[in-house]
Amino acid sequence: MEHQTKEERVADYLREGIISGRFPRGSKLKQAEIAEMISTSITPVREAIKLLEAEGFILGSSHKGAVVAPFDINATEEIVDLRTTLECKLALRALPKLSQENIAELSELQRQIEEAAAKCDRETVRVVNYRFHELLYAAADLPLTQRFVRTLWARYPFDLINRLENRIERASKEHREMLSAIITRDESAMLSALREHIRAGWEEFKANYTE
Repeated sequence: MEHQTKEERVADYLREGIISGRFPRGSKLKQAEIAEMISTSITPVREAIKLLEAEGFILGSSHKGAVVAPFDINATEEIVDLRTTLECKLALRALPKLSQENIAELSELQRQIEEAAAKCDRETVRVVNYRFHELLYAAADLPLTQRFVRTLWARYPFDLINRLENRIERASKEHREMLSAIITRDESAMLSALREHIRAGWEEFKANYTE
């Protein structure tokens, strides 16, 4: 996004990396390495880490440095309920505001999801899924609600759900149904598809989870 600051662009890079599993839970984030990865200075990386710490993606410690936040299964049922409420609110508000350019961008992201799913490229599916939802919700123009949603995403086990057998193919199909409803501006169908998309991965994960 053209209007983003350097630290916001770095924060997006780190969010995508955490959600996709590129930066595993519990792993330490080294500022110098991240700066080198994305060809930037330490300062925007440091500021981005502070932002993600506030959102809950990262745990900070003056002794251990920044660490990717661990997953807590006991909190996730509540997180799913909150995600459903807030994300449906964002999507509903966004739907009439989406331009044809926005819809074309969402369609291209869906194409990328299906292409990655066909190649069993889990990391790319998760990254593009994140971009799809960010783009859709941004159209709602409710920045505080979107910030709360990011806080919930920080505590949701996207990376673990992503490893379930054939989950990315099912997620791609759920997305396709959501996009079809967006294109036709069908509020009811869109909300139904979004609720299914949010809950399905969690229900599958619970059925397969072992301590």
